[in-house]
Amino acid sequence: MNSQAKQQERQRQFDALPSSYHDACTEQDVKILDLSLSDLAHAHASSSISTSAVLEAYGKKVVAAQKASNCIAAVLIPDILHSSAPQLFLSTTTDVASSQSSLLKEKHLLSGVPVSIKDCIDIKGYDTTVGYSSRANKPVPSSAPIVQLLHDAGALTHVKTTTPPGLLGVETSSDLFGRTSNPYNSEYSMIEIATDIGGSARLPAHWCGVYGMRSSIGRFPSWGTVPPLPGLEGDDLEEFWKRVIAMKPWEYDHTCIPLSWRPANIRGRKLRFGVIWDDGIAPPTPACRRALQVTVDALQKQGHDVIDVTPPSILEGLMIGFQLCFSDGGVDFFNAVYKDEKLDPVLTATKSLLSLPLFLKSFLARFASDPVQYAMLTSVHTKSPSQERALVVAREEYRAKWREVWEHNGWDFLVCAPHPSPAIPKGTAEKVTLVSCANMMIWNILDYTAGVLPITTVQSTLDALPSTFLNSSEYAAMGLIAKGVYAVYDASKMDGLPVGVQVVGRRLEEEKVLEGMRVVEEAVRASGFSKSREGCV
Repeated sequence: MNSQAKQQERQRQFDALPSSYHDACTEQDVKILDLSLSDLAHAHASSSISTSAVLEAYGKKVVAAQKASNCIAAVLIPDILHSSAPQLFLSTTTDVASSQSSLLKEKHLLSGVPVSIKDCIDIKGYDTTVGYSSRANKPVPSSAPIVQLLHDAGALTHVKTTTPPGLLGVETSSDLFGRTSNPYNSEYSMIEIATDIGGSARLPAHWCGVYGMRSSIGRFPSWGTVPPLPGLEGDDLEEFWKRVIAMKPWEYDHTCIPLSWRPANIRGRKLRFGVIWDDGIAPPTPACRRALQVTVDALQKQGHDVIDVTPPSILEGLMIGFQLCFSDGGVDFFNAVYKDEKLDPVLTATKSLLSLPLFLKSFLARFASDPVQYAMLTSVHTKSPSQERALVVAREEYRAKWREVWEHNGWDFLVCAPHPSPAIPKGTAEKVTLVSCANMMIWNILDYTAGVLPITTVQSTLDALPSTFLNSSEYAAMGLIAKGVYAVYDASKMDGLPVGVQVVGRRLEEEKVLEGMRVVEEAVRASGFSKSREGCV
């Protein structure tokens, strides 16, 4: 009943939109949508563009996005238009172009900028379901610090977007809202992996052809929320976070480090990039490897040092992370699930693994020939307080090992595939599994800054596997996770899907990573490579 009532509420919100929101974009809409973040904020704050005009342009995109991918959990636009939204909007009479100090004084840094909010972040007066039916129809009494900051900066939080139950899953699918599909192809998934446990900004960016970044813990507001916001253009992503930092987020959120924006100043320098070609769990499929190769070639052409890297065991770090994540045996996660609520196959498998008696898992591990399967069976179970403390120590030792390797090699950045595959076909999450996201999760375990940017798209011929690959000795020699990824990879059916690369820096290097992403983007562009399916211009 909660699911049905919630979906009816969402439909009422769409029905409350002006009829013009269902029309095609006008010339004026296109002009607004084409504005950069800074230009939009300036125009709105100086009253050159009205709030209603901004909402109509972006509202049309909301309607189109919902039709294409079922990605909307709640529509806040009707409340904003009727001035009854439980958020603060500032007057728009100050010229924000006059000076940075006046921007700060008047708090128009994000004036009129639409910001979508994941449905795991509190906005006063609206549900925060986190994909659970049990949390539907229970409006929260206050907004998260990041939302308060955004409203004080003049931003328009116009929609909430869907998440898998508990933010854990390889596909965004729930009884509450149904399945969220990839906007490029409805037969493929748009993935959300937890609240930055494994890349809830970066994986959607990789699979949807946009930009996303995860910050180190404490850099951006995170009390009850998610630090990174995917979907901005490269320049806008940097501009957004610069303006968030200018709002002094540590005055809103006690978990924030009081650290001002620090320009990276690396442009024009010869940089040193390490390349991780294989995480040791699942090698990149042809399309993802090609995107990484394009990046490497472009950086070398610009004179940067690019060195192949054999990193410390990523599986070791991943198992430490999984054990800490599920140290309570999954109690917190699964207690919020109704008994009759249908779960994603990955979640069902996770629940089954956690519920198996330890003696039975130990017995089954004797027959496990795959190292990942063996590690999951012998490691992932309920931990005692002393075992949990030992895992924290193990995590810090693992981080120290990475620091030593990074210092020894003198890298500015690492680059790698965000995931071994482009967006996976819907319904195949059980084959691919959460472990395939190791190249995302490892940077969370290390608390490194990492960003994703689009490089190319899948090309059916160029990125095809040999027709006999699944019967080959190469496939037979792969581990279970890699076999699952390659079993669902089909360049012909994936033709046109976006493919990105990941740029990784160290802890609290958000400014540097954003600049590194720009270096990669400009190098790829200068090499003559196009993101389009044709490949080269």
